[in-house]
Amino acid sequence: MTHKPRGSGSAVEIPAPVKLPSVLDKCAAFTIPDDLKAMGIYPYHRVIETGQATEVMVDGQRQLMLGSNSYLELTTHPRIKERAMEAIQMYGTGCAGSRFLNGTLPIHVELEQKLAAFMGKEAALVFPTGFQTNTGVISSLVHKGEYIVGDKYIHACIMDGCMLSHGTLVRYDHNNMADLEEKLSRIPAQAPKLIVTDGVFSMEGDICDLPGIVTLAQRYGAQVMVDDAHGIGVLGQGGRGTSAHFGLTDQVDLIMGTFSKSLAAIGGFIAGSAKTINYLQHVARPYMFSASASPASVAAVLGALEVMEAEPERIQRLWENARFLKKGFDDIGFDTGKSETPVIPIMVGEFDTCMKMWRFLKEAGIFVNPVVPPGVPPGRSLIRISVTAGHTRAQLEWALEIFQKAGRHFGLLELGA
Repeated sequence: MTHKPRGSGSAVEIPAPVKLPSVLDKCAAFTIPDDLKAMGIYPYHRVIETGQATEVMVDGQRQLMLGSNSYLELTTHPRIKERAMEAIQMYGTGCAGSRFLNGTLPIHVELEQKLAAFMGKEAALVFPTGFQTNTGVISSLVHKGEYIVGDKYIHACIMDGCMLSHGTLVRYDHNNMADLEEKLSRIPAQAPKLIVTDGVFSMEGDICDLPGIVTLAQRYGAQVMVDDAHGIGVLGQGGRGTSAHFGLTDQVDLIMGTFSKSLAAIGGFIAGSAKTINYLQHVARPYMFSASASPASVAAVLGALEVMEAEPERIQRLWENARFLKKGFDDIGFDTGKSETPVIPIMVGEFDTCMKMWRFLKEAGIFVNPVVPPGVPPGRSLIRISVTAGHTRAQLEWALEIFQKAGRHFGLLELGA
C-alpha cells in the first residue's frame, strides 16, 4: 500500500497489516457441532417445551423422558411451586448481592439449618450452584503441600475444584480400594490429604465403595468428602444419601449435594462440622463473590424437603421403577455395566454407534442422553437412562420394546433377543 503525503512529490510505503494469531482462531476452527448437525446426530441444547415430567414436548413431538435427574418427580409438584411463588411475593426475584454482604435472607438460614439436620451434620452452607460448591470447597480446603485423592470417575466440577486448588491431585482406579491404598501409601504420612468421591457415579450409576474409603482414610489419616448429587433423594433412610445408606455419616467429613436433581431447584450445599462451614463462609471465593441463590430456588428446596418427608412412597416408587427397568434391560441382553441405582447405562461402545442409536430412539419418541468422550473413556460411549418415581409401568414396558428394536438394529443384541 502506498500513500502520498500532502505537499510531497514522493509516495510513502505503508506496510500491510500483519495477521497475528488470535485467541478466537480456535472458535472458527471448531466445527464438531456443525458436523454433527449436518449428519443429523447433534443431541445437545434440545428445547424442552414443557416441565420435567415423564412426558415432554420437544420440537412439537411428545417424548417419553428417560433423561431427567428429577428422580422424585418434584419439579412440577404443586406445593413446591407454591412455596417458590410465595418467596417471590415476599422477597422478589433476586437478592442483588452475595451472601457475604447483602444477599442473606431468613430462608437461606432456615434452609441451611434444615439441610444440616437432614444430612446429620453440625452445619451446612448453600452455594448458588452445585458446580460452585465443589470448586469453592475443594479449592479452599486443599493448599500447596497438601493432597487430593480422587476416583478416576469423579465429576467434572470436582476435577475443576482440584485444578483450582494449589494442592496435588492423585487419582486412583475407579472404585478400586487396592489402588486407593497404594496411592495413599505413597503420600508423605504427615501431609494433609482429602479423599474425594462421587456417592453415585452419574454416568454409570454405580455406588462408591464408601466403607472401603472410610477404612483407608482412617488408616492413612485422610479426610473424606462425598459428592452426593445423585445420591440425595435416592439412597439412605428418607433419601439422606450414600453416607446414610452405609451408616457412615459420622465417618464422612464433608457431604456435598445439589438442588438440581431430587430437590427440584438449582443450587448446591456442603454439610460438615460447624468450624469447617464457618471457615468456608469466609474463604470460599465462589460463595463470597457470587450472588446468592434466588428466593424461589431456596423456597423450592424447603418445599422439596417437606414433600420428601410427607411422601416417602416416592422413593419407594423410584426404586420399584429402577429395579423393573434394570431387570428388563438385563433380560433383553443389554450391557448395563455395574449400575445399582436409578441411573442405568446402556453400553454402546463406539461414538458413531452411540449417536446413531440416540437418533433412532429420539425418532421413536424417547428422550435419552448420549454420553461420549470425554464424558467417558474412549470406546465406552453409552446411552444414559435415568428413571423417576413418576414413570408408569406401561411407559417403562413400552420403552423396553423400543430399546430392544434399537439394540437389534445396531447389533448390540442378537436378532433373536
